[in-house]
Amino acid sequence: MKITDKDGNTLSPLQTVDKVTNRAQQTLLEIELFLLGVVGWIPVSILRTILYRLAGIKIGAKSVINVGARMYNPELITIGKDSIIGEGAILDGRDRLTIGNHVDIASQVMIYNSQHDVNDATFRATQGPVQIEDYVFIGPRSIILPGVTIGRGAVVGAGAVVTKDVAEGTIVGGIPAKYIGDRNLKEYTYRVRRVGFFEAIGKLFS
Repeated sequence: MKITDKDGNTLSPLQTVDKVTNRAQQTLLEIELFLLGVVGWIPVSILRTILYRLAGIKIGAKSVINVGARMYNPELITIGKDSIIGEGAILDGRDRLTIGNHVDIASQVMIYNSQHDVNDATFRATQGPVQIEDYVFIGPRSIILPGVTIGRGAVVGAGAVVTKDVAEGTIVGGIPAKYIGDRNLKEYTYRVRRVGFFEAIGKLFS
């Protein structure tokens, strides 16, 4: 019995073992994604944070990932302090994803650092790290693509698709995202988090 790949090429015994191993790893990844998805709907932010940290996400003090978020490969995701990840966000850790301090990421934002090369004959995946620096605001339903750095204090408008680096303190929007203007605020000292009910109760007994 011949075993073939998706292109119909016959696989050697060693290639077959590699394929089975890869399939097993993919199954484990799907289980991990399912469990992280379940964690995302726990209605207590402190408990979500604890479980996300156990899964490997580095989350700074007073930061929160709101309900419904989904992640890939949490071990490569780092979030600084006093940052908010909005409801239903997608965080991709297939390459390094670094989110700074005092960052506000709105609902349903999608951050990817892996995508297919549409010009490659094998449709192979390409990857690039994403870095979001301090005091950035990313509007609802924006998409950040692999290899992008968003500079300190920059603003990404709602629904934008960011395909290249965004300079510090600038405002971008559109598809693809383009320069709109500069942020008037030059010194950043604000905090983005409001303490939730269960966090406040926890502080009373800490």
